[in-house]
Amino acid sequence: MQPLEADDPRTVGEYRLLRRLGAGGMGRVYLGRSPGGRTVAVKVVHPHFAADEEFRGRFRREVDSARRVGGEWTAPVLDADPEAPTPWVATGYVAGPSLHQAVVGHGPLPEHTVRALGAGLGEALAAVHARGLVHRDVKPSNVLLTLDGPRLIDFGIARAMDGTASLTSTGVTVGSPGYMSPEQVLGREAGPASDVFSLGAVLAYAATGTPPFPGDNSAALLYKVVHEEPELGDLDGVLRETVTACLAKDATARPSPAEVARRLAGAAGATGLVRPGWLPGPVVEGVSRRAVELLELEADDEPPAPPPVPSAPAPSPPVHATPTEPSAPPPGGPPGAFGPPPPYGAPTEDGTPPRRRRRRAALLAAGALLAATAAGGLLLFPDGLFPGGGGDDPKPDDRPPGTVPEAFVGTWEGQTVTRSGLHGSTLTLTVSEGREGEETVRMVYEITGLECRARGTVEDVSKTRLKVTERSEGDSPEVLGVKVCSGETATVVLTLDGEGRLHYASDDVGAGRPEGDLTRRK
Repeated sequence: MQPLEADDPRTVGEYRLLRRLGAGGMGRVYLGRSPGGRTVAVKVVHPHFAADEEFRGRFRREVDSARRVGGEWTAPVLDADPEAPTPWVATGYVAGPSLHQAVVGHGPLPEHTVRALGAGLGEALAAVHARGLVHRDVKPSNVLLTLDGPRLIDFGIARAMDGTASLTSTGVTVGSPGYMSPEQVLGREAGPASDVFSLGAVLAYAATGTPPFPGDNSAALLYKVVHEEPELGDLDGVLRETVTACLAKDATARPSPAEVARRLAGAAGATGLVRPGWLPGPVVEGVSRRAVELLELEADDEPPAPPPVPSAPAPSPPVHATPTEPSAPPPGGPPGAFGPPPPYGAPTEDGTPPRRRRRRAALLAAGALLAATAAGGLLLFPDGLFPGGGGDDPKPDDRPPGTVPEAFVGTWEGQTVTRSGLHGSTLTLTVSEGREGEETVRMVYEITGLECRARGTVEDVSKTRLKVTERSEGDSPEVLGVKVCSGETATVVLTLDGEGRLHYASDDVGAGRPEGDLTRRK
């Protein structure tokens, strides 16, 4: 990320721009923030393209196509304005290095990483093709790596399969030499099989550290793509077989993206391979550094907290707050929860200087970031939106008042996400039988193989809602000399939604107010 320069805009549409991410043949890319606090990547086309009506029409069609792209392994298009004086498009921001950056910085990736990468990209392309689209520029710089798996980005030149508009009519190169399919090089129709060829070239690069068609110039690269066999080094086994099949000169001989995913991951799919440790350690450190940069940027972006105003001591709070009473967030973070730090200048219990405290919070969140901001946004259920918890009541429970309802008892699992869109942790939460004032809740937060454990005391009970005070349990693991578990006390609200899910919500500002929908372990 680079600071904005004098000629960079400060706002695009409703998005406030914070940093410059890069530039390409079609425009510049910025890190931005929506009015609701979501972090996005905003691509603004070059001004000379904006004056070209043919380009505007093509850009409009491309944005419409990109909006249709979905799937777990892509970054979604969130907003766009093709009619603006300078057209732009905003996508979910993925805070991870590109495959190109990872290989240049750390060398070839291990086999298990490449298989997970191929399975995820295969499923992403299957989702793209199912919507009648062709990406047409699958290459290492358009693949981002996160702790949650790979992300395929930049559908700027994707188009509908039945489209007839030429994307080269204004001199814009379609595809990248060395990763283009033979049919693209020869100017023929590029269908879904063309993306599969590019996928094979990307996987060869990830596994060997060099492109399968090396060359000193574009002409040499393009000649080899059409006429020569790929150079795959010591690649072997199912990975070599799959890559070789993808790089077949005959488009009809290539496997489908779904078949690529099946060959590499089996019936479990990409999610069976993308698990803690799927990325090698040096790449995880790079992801963590990007997370720190982003979270420090978020902290810098917060307005300074106003100085405290002396006042008379507040009366003692009631023992149990009603469901509609707002409760002030505790000063610390729930054990194992990750998210942006408190605003700069906010007071802390332990007297740590705000900037040091902010950096510590960023480090706690570093391993938990995911790309920001991929599909769908956040699910927020503030108190009072559904008084008493909302949804249909569970089956009748004749237990005495103050007793934990049977519908809560059991083990629940799910992912948490912070209010700013950052992935938190994998949460396993167990509720035992008990009543108000008893420790009947246990939490285990897991991220990249590290665990934080906590116990919870039930403070308030209704048929569909538990209010719990959470405290850390046991010693905290450390990363780079920093404790991962915050060790603070937090307030957590658990709400049954009437559809078999348990909604988890923490009101801790320092942890990013993490939330998540949990399902009962079977």
